[in-house]
Amino acid sequence: MDYQKRIAKLQEKLRRKKVDGLLVTKPENRRYLCGYRGGDHGINETSGMLLVPASGKVHLLTDFRFKLQAEQESPGAEVVIYKKGVLRLLGQLLPDLAVTSLAFESNYTLHSFADRMTTTLTKNGMKIVPTDGLVETMREIKDEEEISLIRSAVRLNEEVFAEIHSTLADFPTEIDIALAIETSMRRKGAERPSFDTIVASGKNGALPHAVPGSSPVEKDGSLTIDMGLILDGYCSDMTRNLVVGKPSKRYLELHRLVRKAQLAGIAAVRAGVRVCDADKAARDVIVDAGYGSYFGHSLGHGVGLAVHEEPRLSSRSNKKLKADMIVTVEPGIYIPGWGGIRLENMFVVREDGCENLNNDSTWLDI
Repeated sequence: MDYQKRIAKLQEKLRRKKVDGLLVTKPENRRYLCGYRGGDHGINETSGMLLVPASGKVHLLTDFRFKLQAEQESPGAEVVIYKKGVLRLLGQLLPDLAVTSLAFESNYTLHSFADRMTTTLTKNGMKIVPTDGLVETMREIKDEEEISLIRSAVRLNEEVFAEIHSTLADFPTEIDIALAIETSMRRKGAERPSFDTIVASGKNGALPHAVPGSSPVEKDGSLTIDMGLILDGYCSDMTRNLVVGKPSKRYLELHRLVRKAQLAGIAAVRAGVRVCDADKAARDVIVDAGYGSYFGHSLGHGVGLAVHEEPRLSSRSNKKLKADMIVTVEPGIYIPGWGGIRLENMFVVREDGCENLNNDSTWLDI
């Protein structure tokens, strides 16, 4: 990864905004800018903060626990350990870096920390500036190395699914399937799941984000499996719907309807198209069939270092798709008391359409 190029681009943005530096706290943004993989144990316990001055070398601020990891993973950054708190360290570093106005990630930083930072640092004339999306907008467009890494994550995800799909009869409950999936991911080299695996059988499928439990897998009932993993930092995400047994006439009708909606959405995805129009292309298919009230989420989302990132393929956004964004297309129908069907693949946005990153077609056997 060309971290220096990314840093230089961010520093140019900071200079245009007339701020002297940015304190990066979001884990995916830190990793994007310097390669540091340290994870946070929640938003209130950070493994480090990246201080990016508008000019000059970046500093990775962390504590003793992460010193060696930070030095190994971020050779382009100067690793500085804080022993008496990060605010005291910032008070010492910022004057040396000629930073008199410091921006922070207002969409991630805790309000309590931002308040303490403002109170502490402004005593010496520092200006604290809330910002939103400076790094995230850079992450929306993937370079060829990133696309290759995401392609590999998708391939591994499909390999795991194929293994579990061939032995579904061996797993009597939802949680058995979920555990088998996540165990296989780890054994095959994934860092971890990119989100908690969703396995929903029968009526539970009406919950788009169902939590797998001890419910038995219903014979002849709808089974939704939504799974993703992280490989080399980048995420995959796919959903498959199937039946263990013989599908009912209603299931076949709804499955084919969702697939028709997905194809309509895929056909609409290309550079220059508004995300709301891509959403509408798929949604109209479901609405026209009388199931509009059962499709309540957006058509898809961006995928990269985070499994849910910009752009959102939402009816509420006029944002335009750009070449080399990576998005999901995942329409669904969720009927209380019956179940649900969702189909999801990942796509690279191209100038003349989109490239399907998924090869798996087991779900088309319905």
